[in-house]
Amino acid sequence: MAETDPLEQSSFDGPDLAILQFLAQRPRASFAEAGEQVGLHERTVARRLERMLRTGRVRFIAALLGEYLGEGLVVELAVRCAPGRLEEVARAIAARPDTRSVEVATGDLVVLAEMVVADEAELLDLIDRTIGGMPGVLDIHSALVLRLLLTAVDWTPYGTEPTRMRRLAMDGLLPPPPIPVDDIDRELADLLAEDARMPMTSLAVRLNLGESTVRRRLNRLMASHVFHLRLFAEPSVLGHPVEARFRLRVEHAHLDTALRRLAHEPSIRHLVVTTGRDNVLGYSSHPTAADMHTFHARAFSGLDGVREVQTALLMRSYKRAGRPVRIRAADHHTPPLPRVGPGEPR
Repeated sequence: MAETDPLEQSSFDGPDLAILQFLAQRPRASFAEAGEQVGLHERTVARRLERMLRTGRVRFIAALLGEYLGEGLVVELAVRCAPGRLEEVARAIAARPDTRSVEVATGDLVVLAEMVVADEAELLDLIDRTIGGMPGVLDIHSALVLRLLLTAVDWTPYGTEPTRMRRLAMDGLLPPPPIPVDDIDRELADLLAEDARMPMTSLAVRLNLGESTVRRRLNRLMASHVFHLRLFAEPSVLGHPVEARFRLRVEHAHLDTALRRLAHEPSIRHLVVTTGRDNVLGYSSHPTAADMHTFHARAFSGLDGVREVQTALLMRSYKRAGRPVRIRAADHHTPPLPRVGPGEPR
């Protein structure tokens, strides 16, 4: 009998979701702790989690965020493609290590990508030569991320209390100053990106430090907003298969108020301020298309100073958080992209 593709066994039941909910709050908890919380034996928890991870729809994420550390530039690209070249261009951009996310949505024939570059010179080279020179690319629109308000960490479909960063955004407050991060912290973050649940003893050996020192450094990082370590599940796994992207053109006199109002919307899982006339970019997740419509009508109609609203339905994601999204064989014949560096999903 042929081996079943894990993607074909990706239906998650109640105990699976209970495990995800617990590990979303405590990603490094032991299987015994998770089992006690959800009423399962630790071996059952381990087996279920391993199965969910194999589907590619659930994974652990660990990353330092350059937006909060003030390092590098994050740019949002809309790459217009010739008819019939969209898939080719999307996969080529997704294969790059400096790409965080790649997707296509309804509307114009464009590939949407979030990328990280060191400086303006690297950005110019990326747009003009690298992506601009790809076969099938007709035009590129770029927007620099000026302020990060919400990430996928702040999206809590389980109905839990708002995260600290969402509360700050709801109150119109800026994040606290970033904590100092040294080379050892960065090496620790890289090890956790490799294996977010790597045992403390293994981390200590790899870093050539005592366990207590490593534990103290890890606790310090996890208590800050500059480092994200979490269990990420595709929104569809959590009952929110409809994903939307929106861009708003908001007058600057009303921008702060609009951002506060948007931060109160629990469906929004990513929110940034960018350069350009359309200066607010966000992503949201919903159970149904009707819920998405209700959200749009409620969230945008009462915002003062909004001159234009553009919404789109995400049709396919090729990359999230620096990793390729596995596509069912029935959807595409090309083999999966290789794994690349970590980042924060949106």
